[in-house]
Amino acid sequence: MRLVTFKAPSAMPQVGVISDGEIIGLDPKKYPDMSAFLSAGTNALSEAKSVSHAPGQRDHAPKDARLLPPVPSPGKIIAVGLNYMDHAIETKMEIPKAPVIFAKFTSSISGPDSPVILPKDDPQGDYEAELAVVIGRTAKTVSESEAMNYVAGYMPLNDVSARRWQFADKQWVRGKSCDTFCPTGPWLTTRDEIADPHSLYIRMRVNGNTVQNSNTSNLIFRIPKLIEFISEAITLEPGDIIATGTPDGVGVFRKPPVFLKSGDVMEVEIEGLGILRNEVV
Repeated sequence: MRLVTFKAPSAMPQVGVISDGEIIGLDPKKYPDMSAFLSAGTNALSEAKSVSHAPGQRDHAPKDARLLPPVPSPGKIIAVGLNYMDHAIETKMEIPKAPVIFAKFTSSISGPDSPVILPKDDPQGDYEAELAVVIGRTAKTVSESEAMNYVAGYMPLNDVSARRWQFADKQWVRGKSCDTFCPTGPWLTTRDEIADPHSLYIRMRVNGNTVQNSNTSNLIFRIPKLIEFISEAITLEPGDIIATGTPDGVGVFRKPPVFLKSGDVMEVEIEGLGILRNEVV
């Protein structure tokens, strides 16, 4: 299934499911947001599936409904650095022996077709196409062999980065957490729809030009290992997002470097998960 958070004019945001190209709303009293929906587990998923296959008994969203971030208010966004072999090589840094994790503040969350706003003093904005994993069950000290049972689904994510601040600060949080610097969407594809999340093409286009072109098979640490590593120390909860890393081709390591400017259009495309489009302003 493709799960969404959407907003119709003069209405509150609502959880829905896409069926036959249309958005079908779910009971907002029962599921006030996506995290609440995911916390309800298999019952909620079964209900969404039955609603999407029940002609004549569905609450169709109006045509002018706008897609929001699939998970508008995650408890945590945990990102992984240097997790593609090709990207680690382009940085000329040592291949990590364990996952390198950092946080993006939840205030950086943005949705499909929403603007990415560059800070006014030009901190060298950059793009990063990433596969995002959304947690569906509370996970603490989960083994690698059991980890996939805790995954709700996947979505494209753009780990927009202010490189000047990232490198000057000697740590990544401020440069990665600017407002609007974590676009996600257009929807959350449930885990059962993707046979193998480690064999998907992943691409970034800027103004129609492909600047990143790789495959999730190039991940150094795969999803089960990441969940095991993170949950050993940090409890993962429904709606939490793991950004699994970016492949090579980011702007800062191009020769010469290429940074984002107002008017640029970024598109993250991941096989089977849709296209996440955002304009820079």
